[in-house]
Amino acid sequence: MNILFVADPLSTFKIYKDTTFSMMREAQRRGHRIAACEPCDLVWRSGAPVVATVREITLSGDAHDWFREDAAPLKALKDFDAIVMRKDPPFDSEYFYATHLLEQAEREGARVFNQPRTLRDHPEKLAIMEFAQYVSPTLVTRSADEVRRFHAEHGDIILKPLDGMGGMGIFRVRADGLNLGSIIETLNKDGAETIMVQRFVPEITQGDKRILVIGGQPVPYSLARIPQGSEVRGNLAAGGKGVAQPLTAKDREIAEALGPVLAARGLLLVGLDVIGDCLTEVNVTSPTCFQEITEQTGFDVPAMFIDALEQALKA
Repeated sequence: MNILFVADPLSTFKIYKDTTFSMMREAQRRGHRIAACEPCDLVWRSGAPVVATVREITLSGDAHDWFREDAAPLKALKDFDAIVMRKDPPFDSEYFYATHLLEQAEREGARVFNQPRTLRDHPEKLAIMEFAQYVSPTLVTRSADEVRRFHAEHGDIILKPLDGMGGMGIFRVRADGLNLGSIIETLNKDGAETIMVQRFVPEITQGDKRILVIGGQPVPYSLARIPQGSEVRGNLAAGGKGVAQPLTAKDREIAEALGPVLAARGLLLVGLDVIGDCLTEVNVTSPTCFQEITEQTGFDVPAMFIDALEQALKA
């Protein structure tokens, strides 16, 4: 099988923890050929198929000089057996345009995972609203007055931008309402941008759990990202400590309810974020934590992913 990974620059990979690297390593271990490109390498000329300047790579096993490459000419995406879209957020205009080029490649016969249209249809924070039975009280609005009413009702709240990543731009406001007005102005840009507000879930002290769902099936362990010190955010990028643990009964209920629905829509890999018993995000762009869970539990998450990819290509 010949697999193309559309990802960030290879030079930026931290291979000791990078999930895309772990996918590549497992694919190569099975004898599959691997190549990589960035979204900026995609080219679509009228009347021609979508192509990309790709790097055909071989993993070396050296932690410092971790791959060898052969430059390849422009290659049609439809000529790969699978394309794995692993570009990290933010989901900005360029990411949006890349999904359109990948969708055109699909029309030409390419197999893309996760499917480009489904990536566009599932913004990672807004996607939870479809599954309200698993979500803590949540408000999506531009209105400062609506936010104030929500705060008056719930007392202790979290405010966040819809396009944030890695815990960026998250604020907690307690019952005293200290700085609420300033935080609203900062996030909603005086009513120009939509934000999300949620009732604070105190179980964050036990971790913001990343539950991986592959091919509609949950990985049996989550990675609880536990806030450190006075920090309210558990994100690893914000200094959280990652601790793998078995899924709770509620974790499994959420994953088994959402997994088949999302898989049927073209999402081979999903990362559900759960605090306590509450779903907080549905990550579809570039879910991570493969290596942390594998190293701490022995459960081979990359193998489960490549199994699911191979199975999907037979469908």
